[in-house]
Amino acid sequence: MSERPQTITDLGEGVIRILAPNPSPMTYWGTNCYLLGKGEERVLIDAGPRDADHIETVLSALPQGARITAIAITHAHLDHSAGAVDLARATGATVYAFGNATAGRSDVMTRLSQTGLTSGGEGVDTDFVPDSLLADEAQLNVGDVTLRALHTPGHMGNHLSFLWGQTCFTGDLVMGWSSSLISPPDGDARAYHDSCQRLLAMSEKQHITRLLPAHGEPIETPAARISDLLAHRADREAQILAQLTQGPSGLTELTRAIYTDLPTQALPYAARNTLAHLIDLVEQNTVIATPALSETAQFSLKTP
Repeated sequence: MSERPQTITDLGEGVIRILAPNPSPMTYWGTNCYLLGKGEERVLIDAGPRDADHIETVLSALPQGARITAIAITHAHLDHSAGAVDLARATGATVYAFGNATAGRSDVMTRLSQTGLTSGGEGVDTDFVPDSLLADEAQLNVGDVTLRALHTPGHMGNHLSFLWGQTCFTGDLVMGWSSSLISPPDGDARAYHDSCQRLLAMSEKQHITRLLPAHGEPIETPAARISDLLAHRADREAQILAQLTQGPSGLTELTRAIYTDLPTQALPYAARNTLAHLIDLVEQNTVIATPALSETAQFSLKTP
């Protein structure tokens, strides 16, 4: 990990980054929250964790005379959405999001959730309820800020990215320091692929020229980074299929065979990514889950 930047950083062009005090192997330096605008009314993208010192830091980052009137949440994980309750109370701001923690799930993830598949403990904010919903392509207009909401599920079903000019705030979908955790039923490998392809197309057309993720530094080469992430996911899928050519296997066996360079304590997180790929492969009719699709199934290649 490189040196942690300052807690409050003016990134220019009306963007102030506030770094939450929640560093971890899953969050890098912590959660990036972004204040947008140059006028009296400002937008905050992601509230960060529910931490009193962090809330005070966010408020202290406001220039004199400015106030937060809208809080736009990328997704309902505790390190992104939990602080919205206190910040909204302190500022009177309206909280916007795609929906609650289960909004935006695909049909297969909804079915798996109903049959008992749980998220694996990644800090889902089950209490999160936004004041106002933002659908895909909806616009949020506050002061001199016009945000375009892009529904980009994959890391989570209710995940939004926000486009402001040619800058895209990508939440946990695209980060520079790491690939995203995809943990079913909240995470969805097929949705992740499709969301990345969408942002890649926008980057290649120069509609997006900079990414500001929720963890780590700005990404100045969006198309290259998104392409790398898609290639990484394709490699993982190929590794799973290669392992299954040797015969049926369970989730834990597959994960250990594929993630050979990870410490033991990180394997449960890697297993969530493996499960996401297996679900997608079953949906593609390439892999069979016996007796039924679940974490405890035996997975095998479908024979012609």
